[in-house]
Amino acid sequence: MDVLNEHAVVFVDGQTSVKEAACLMREKDVGALPVVEGGALQGIFTVNDVTCRVVAAGLDAGTTPVSAVMTADPDTIGPKTLALEALRLMQDGGYRHLPVVDAGQLLGLVSRRDFYGSEKARLDDETAIWELIA
Repeated sequence: MDVLNEHAVVFVDGQTSVKEAACLMREKDVGALPVVEGGALQGIFTVNDVTCRVVAAGLDAGTTPVSAVMTADPDTIGPKTLALEALRLMQDGGYRHLPVVDAGQLLGLVSRRDFYGSEKARLDDETAIWELIA
C-alpha cells in the first residue's frame, strides 16, 4: 500500500488520557490514533469517539483512558491490500480510517483522504452499479 510511505506512525497506548490523545490528534492533524500495547494493535481511537463516547457521555477527558472509549479489535488491512479493497471496507463499515497490520504488528493507518481521485471514482462507479442491480 503506497500511501503508507507518506506517513509516520502516530499512536498511543491504552492508558493515555483522552485529553492527551485529543491534543496529539490536533498537533499531528489526524482524525484517529491506533492504540498499541507492545507493538500489537489493541484498538482505534477517533474524533467520533471523543464526541460520542466522551463528551456526550459526560466523561472526564483528563482522567478517562482511551482504552475505555476506543473501538477494540478494529477491522484492519494488510500491507498488500489494494487501495480499492481498502476503500470498499471503509465504505461498507462506515469507517474513515483503517489500521494496516502485518503479523499482528501495526505498520500504519490509512484514511479516506489518503486515496486518489481515480480510486474513489472507481468505488463510486461500482457502488452505483450495485445500487442499480439491487
